[in-house]
Amino acid sequence: MVNQVRRTTIYRCSLERAFRAPMLGDLTHVHTGFGPMPRVTHCTEDTGWAAVGSSKKVFMAPTFGFGGGYASMDRVLERVENARWAIEVSDFQRWMLGFTRFVGEWEVRELAPGEVEVVYTYTLHSASPWLAPARWVFTRTLWRMYMGQVLENVRKIAYNDGPYAYT
Repeated sequence: MVNQVRRTTIYRCSLERAFRAPMLGDLTHVHTGFGPMPRVTHCTEDTGWAAVGSSKKVFMAPTFGFGGGYASMDRVLERVENARWAIEVSDFQRWMLGFTRFVGEWEVRELAPGEVEVVYTYTLHSASPWLAPARWVFTRTLWRMYMGQVLENVRKIAYNDGPYAYT
């Protein structure tokens, strides 16, 4: 079973900055937490991050229902330079409504110099039908709002001409 959420926005920066910011930027500035979803504190085992097939362990702060620490594994599935990223988030260390993995996609398209359309999609996979109504509500409300926050956090990174956390 899958639930999918898509958000679209316009960034006013170079195509390269809009493409690189979400994956090469510091994840602690991207995933800052929202409601019951904890903020990222740091990543490990991230040598070579951003190449197809690379992965990193993601650690999160404690929240109600999660004691903090190692939370999940991110893996790069696809990278088409200045066009598209696809990543998989899996190996969840806390129960999350029966979700088994998330697939995130970040697509950019230059509309004009300095104007880039960003299409941000998350597909949330689950194995069990038992909590389908709760997952639908979660993806349509909380997850959708969280994705909007992430888009704004990435916008800040893209607009800042500073170096990225990863090369």
